[in-house]
Amino acid sequence: MRILAIESSCDDTGAAVLDGPEQILSNIISSQFDVHARYGGIVPELASRCHIEAIWPVVQEALSAAGTSLDEIDLIAATRGPGLVGSLLVGFTFAKALALVRQIPCVGVDHMAGHLLSVFLEDNHPRFPYIALVVSGGNTSLFKVDNPTRFQRIGRTRDDAAGEAFDKVAKLLELGYPGGPVISDLARDGDPTAFAFPRAWLDEDSLDFSFSGLKTSVVNQVHRLKQKEVPLPVPDICASFQEAVVEVLVEKTIRAAKRYDCSTVVLGGGVASNPRLRSLMAERSDREDMKLFVPAPLFCTDNAAMIGLAGYHLFQAGHTVTPDTDAYSRSPLM
Repeated sequence: MRILAIESSCDDTGAAVLDGPEQILSNIISSQFDVHARYGGIVPELASRCHIEAIWPVVQEALSAAGTSLDEIDLIAATRGPGLVGSLLVGFTFAKALALVRQIPCVGVDHMAGHLLSVFLEDNHPRFPYIALVVSGGNTSLFKVDNPTRFQRIGRTRDDAAGEAFDKVAKLLELGYPGGPVISDLARDGDPTAFAFPRAWLDEDSLDFSFSGLKTSVVNQVHRLKQKEVPLPVPDICASFQEAVVEVLVEKTIRAAKRYDCSTVVLGGGVASNPRLRSLMAERSDREDMKLFVPAPLFCTDNAAMIGLAGYHLFQAGHTVTPDTDAYSRSPLM
């Protein structure tokens, strides 16, 4: 089965062609980084307009790179939600219209499901069930994944997502947007013990996350240093902040694996590209005799290949959309 997949949940326009659930023939991503960087964050209206301009050229490029045409496409899969509604509507409406014209089935994929299954785009696969941490700019959640279409959310953020906290701290330190990569780079030269930023463990049995208090602590520390009129030790702040985020993410993921008697842990989402998160999760997994699976950075960030993979399994389970099926901004998985 040849699948055309489309992703437009936020600020990247993606299209991919898959031959079956795992063979990627092409995976094209058009970034809007230059459009939004000047504003220090994503402007929804601009994102929607950019998707409109990019959607057809990106799809054409994906088909060309795959050496195929629309005549050979058997299924269209597109992100239905969650995300920015304007952005979602561009890709999802395009997919439904194209499927209607070509008279082929179309499936609407939950973006979270894509991240939960993205590890299957790699050669080394986990076995079900497993515990998955999806951590990005918009989501920080823990799931128990029983099969390719059955996901149980067992933990979520109560306020800021981890990636959102990275972006806000980067903005505070005037490091630009997006904040995650630059904080990670600067943290390499910093001391993670320089500042005792708080870890929000919440209730004893809670698998939820909270990063609002940590963000406020960083803001207060920066203000105190500025009042003293001393140079900001930016690498130390970055390293200490990053360690506070990563430590909680790792420990709660390991705690979830133990609670649900799972010996396999999977990472997904843009923040899963963070080197410190990857290394500490690997250390803790190894110590607990658990197996860790992490996609390549390309498959951690938003991409259409993971949407095509999840869409294949939805179609096999009998789930398709009609022309009047709507997109949604909040995931039923959240």
